[in-house]
Amino acid sequence: MHEKGDFVSDVAMPSSADATIAVSIHGPAGVLDLVVPAGATSVDVAREYARQAEAAGVVSGIPLLQTALGERLNATVPLAEVGVQSGDVLVATTGVHRPRKVTLLEAAKDAPETPALASMVASVASLAAALAGWYAARAGEDTVRTVTVGILLACALVGALPLGRHTRQRAAAAPAFAAAAAFAALHEPGLHLLPAILGAAGIAAAVVAGIGRALSVDGGDEIGTVWIAAGLTVFACCALPALMGWDARVAWTLLVLGSMMAARFAPSLAIDVPDEVLLDLDRLAVTAWSARDSQRKGRRGRIVVAADAMERLVHRASRIVTGASAAILVTVVVASPLLLRSATIDLDRIGARCLVFFAGCSLLLAARSYRHAAARALLRLAGLGALVSLAVHLVVGPGASHLDTFFYVVVALGVVALAAAIATGRGWRSVWWSRRAEVAEALCGSLAFASAVVAAGVFRRLWEMTS
Repeated sequence: MHEKGDFVSDVAMPSSADATIAVSIHGPAGVLDLVVPAGATSVDVAREYARQAEAAGVVSGIPLLQTALGERLNATVPLAEVGVQSGDVLVATTGVHRPRKVTLLEAAKDAPETPALASMVASVASLAAALAGWYAARAGEDTVRTVTVGILLACALVGALPLGRHTRQRAAAAPAFAAAAAFAALHEPGLHLLPAILGAAGIAAAVVAGIGRALSVDGGDEIGTVWIAAGLTVFACCALPALMGWDARVAWTLLVLGSMMAARFAPSLAIDVPDEVLLDLDRLAVTAWSARDSQRKGRRGRIVVAADAMERLVHRASRIVTGASAAILVTVVVASPLLLRSATIDLDRIGARCLVFFAGCSLLLAARSYRHAAARALLRLAGLGALVSLAVHLVVGPGASHLDTFFYVVVALGVVALAAAIATGRGWRSVWWSRRAEVAEALCGSLAFASAVVAAGVFRRLWEMTS
């Protein structure tokens, strides 16, 4: 017997190393290292362990062998067939140790956090909340509406609390539940009150987002900031026309135009670096002699940012840009059909169609300047959503005919073929196409501003006043 209670067996060694298994047996007599044939069973190994233990005068009797995880080895099956390999550890005991059963709740607590999966679940939950609010608003029974509103409000308040895991993802989805609850509670049939209802939903989302941001532990809830800015903007664009007694298409015009402009201003807000994270190396390098020297002209300052601060800045900018792009997508997809539907006069209809077209093209062109894959995809979906809304309105809307439909389909197929040809030839990455895209984006933005005046009815009102 070696020191520290180790035993080494002197059993016969087979000639082939592949036909043997080297195992270590832990038990009351200490640790015994054995080299046994692959065809030996657990009873054979247990007998050898009992013989070595009796020789040391520690225990008597043949013990039971288990794996390190507490699984009992079958006495009639060879060790090689039950999965025992060289280097494995076996446990010799007089009783069978059953592994403790782990409940589903304990497994969930011990599982690592998965932010990507939590974000996907939060997005699906937000979509489900929007559908629930829409269904409750159109339901004829007041009981269904009341119960749905109560559940949505409870989910919004619970999601805003910084308790449990994935608090950031739950706080990002909580304003969607509040907006759906407000829409379901205040909805009335007809389009004349829809801007006021959506404005109330926007301010409800902003309030819940503000609660979640105030209760946040780290204080870095960028998605909450996007919710607050988007909710207040929707409230201002929808409440002002309602208070002034203007037509509903003014609100939809402001939302479409504001979404187009937000695609250009969101990156500038995301890359804002606070002054406290900057280090001026020139000021830190001042010595007694250099302090007496006058400031030399033309000297370039050396300013650096700490690595951890830069990493936090990148993650913060990524969340802001992604959240802003998602808000732009939702706003454009909702406001574009409403604008086209509310424009009933011929002159206003022309302006609404032009505004949706140029805003969609501007969003598609603005998406190419985004290096964030998710934000670029969301902006492209927003632009395509606006163009699809326009195409549906042109096909099934007032004044549509078969000849016009054929013309629109041919033009759309030509545009798709041109985009596919340019993308295949990698033309979007060249300097020439980049400059043309910049000019096209500026032109679409300018034409969208001009179309907004006509879509909102301002041009027609001035024309009527002067005629």
